[in-house]
Amino acid sequence: MLTKAWKEFHLSRLMLGTVQFGLPYGVANRTGQPDFRHVVDMLSAAIEGGVNCFDTAAAYGTSEDVLGRALDELGAANRVTIVTKVRALTPAELADPQAARIAIEKSVSESRQRLRLDCLPVVLFHREADATYQNVLAELKAKGWLRYYGVSCDNRPGPAARFVADEHFSALQIPANILDPRHPRSGVFQAAGQRDVAIFIRSVYLQGLLVMPDEDIPPALCDVLPARHRLALLAADAGMDLAELALRYMLSFDDVTCVLAGVETVAQVEHNLAMVNRGPLPTDLLSRIAPAIPELPETIVNPGLWPPRKVD
Repeated sequence: MLTKAWKEFHLSRLMLGTVQFGLPYGVANRTGQPDFRHVVDMLSAAIEGGVNCFDTAAAYGTSEDVLGRALDELGAANRVTIVTKVRALTPAELADPQAARIAIEKSVSESRQRLRLDCLPVVLFHREADATYQNVLAELKAKGWLRYYGVSCDNRPGPAARFVADEHFSALQIPANILDPRHPRSGVFQAAGQRDVAIFIRSVYLQGLLVMPDEDIPPALCDVLPARHRLALLAADAGMDLAELALRYMLSFDDVTCVLAGVETVAQVEHNLAMVNRGPLPTDLLSRIAPAIPELPETIVNPGLWPPRKVD
């Protein structure tokens, strides 16, 4: 059991996503991968604004290395909490316990080196299937290589509910947003709160699909437009834009530990901080949102099913 450890961490409600630091990412990405000086500026602005947790992964290109270098330069590595993820196991590794052990140990060891940390605060399995080898992370925790471990879940609520009920896991990263509320409706957030399992929400903007201009939405995803327009009207009526509505919607769940937002510029960092500082949505607005959310097809709410992004 975690027994209030997350309260002791005093994590900020906003967690900064750093996949963009290591590779061009997201359907709405227009600036590409930022250079190192821009990364330092973004991290500095985030930390100054109260952000003390950052998300990365072994699979995010050079993200871990860039994040480790930048935090070291800022002298902030020991003042923040980094959540990273084990490299996804290959089918052959997944089928062979010894090969899986070697791969997981190697991934965690390399993450420690890239992030310049002897003990990683939080390590997640990047895929649900790999979590069958939680005993390997438990052993690495006993060795002092990491403090807590958990799982990065996919869009289906069922597995997340099982992981919350498993006493071995202390944290879950879950995709959820105003257009895909299946996880909060499933009761998994409340169950996590009761067991002191940290819930980190990703895909709050549905990888940018919620906030990009209508004309930039790929043809295969245009079925999202009617729902976006209804939500945009609610947002405008409440004196905010759709991005603010989406972010503050997820902040309205008490059992959510952090909401993750990726950034490409300092201006985006500052904008996200301003929205988070306005707090959860008022209850009357929340009551109007629920009837406006349709049940969208999996091909829209699951980025893993989107067509490949064209790179110019």
